[in-house]
Amino acid sequence: MGVLAVLILPLLLFGISAIIYIYGAVVQLMSKSAVQNKVVVITDAISGLGKECSRVFHSGGARLVLCGKTWEKLEALYNALISVADPSMTFTPKLILLDLSDINCIQDVAKEILDCYGCVDILINNASMKVKGAVQSISLELDKKIMDVNYFGPITLTKALLPSMISRRTGQIVLVNNIQGKLGVPFRAAYAASKHAAQGFFDCLRAEVEEFDVCISTVSPTFIRSYHVQPEPGNWEASIWKFFFRKLAYGVHPMEVAEEVLHTVSRKKQEVFMANAIPKAALYIRTFFPELFFAIVASGVKEKQKVEEK
Repeated sequence: MGVLAVLILPLLLFGISAIIYIYGAVVQLMSKSAVQNKVVVITDAISGLGKECSRVFHSGGARLVLCGKTWEKLEALYNALISVADPSMTFTPKLILLDLSDINCIQDVAKEILDCYGCVDILINNASMKVKGAVQSISLELDKKIMDVNYFGPITLTKALLPSMISRRTGQIVLVNNIQGKLGVPFRAAYAASKHAAQGFFDCLRAEVEEFDVCISTVSPTFIRSYHVQPEPGNWEASIWKFFFRKLAYGVHPMEVAEEVLHTVSRKKQEVFMANAIPKAALYIRTFFPELFFAIVASGVKEKQKVEEK
């Protein structure tokens, strides 16, 4: 009996692994088939996440409209996509210059986007600007610029493209947000404020356009890390708050987020959080035990100041 169990166990593990692999492959195939021939607009396509989203949607057969504020980088992305794609299975991406901090130009850019294919099926609001520093050290001009890029820019583009979706009674708008749209991290006040604003806007919009069969989705990772940079260890690792922040700082790889965006689109998910247990626990504590959360945050700030003084 013991020998039989030894022989069966590896086969059982192999069978389970094969089922998981096949399931993942089927889900991936279904996700890509869901965006085939769809007109997909990606803002800040030249960022790390923008490039990965462009890759997965392009390989899925979507008709891409790639937006970015640097033409040379857009062309480099274009060349990278078409160099590895099967021309018989994919569409040639369209390139459009877009700087979301220039609010006055967005209406004209939206018309240019609609002129590409006559409609937009999926809008992925990906652009984001970060800043770190104490509230009193960040100028009001920088606060306004962050709000333009992270809030006013995306909602202006959304408002410009929304009537087309409503008239066709179909469409999906994806906001790539951040967990700081739900809770604030010290020394990132302007960034957190812009993310809270965007979260609130798209939560309201979701209810307003449901009757028109327009889907609103938010994908909120902790932080989207770069391809190669890893956070460096520091003296603050003993702090409870800093331990939490270190978990936040590791974040997720752009490839993981892009795959989740694709799954969100194919399944029409309304809200997705990409976070490990510690940030999720912090969000839970912030919701149900706010005084405890505020005390932990304040303690972390005090410890940081002590370390800097030393």
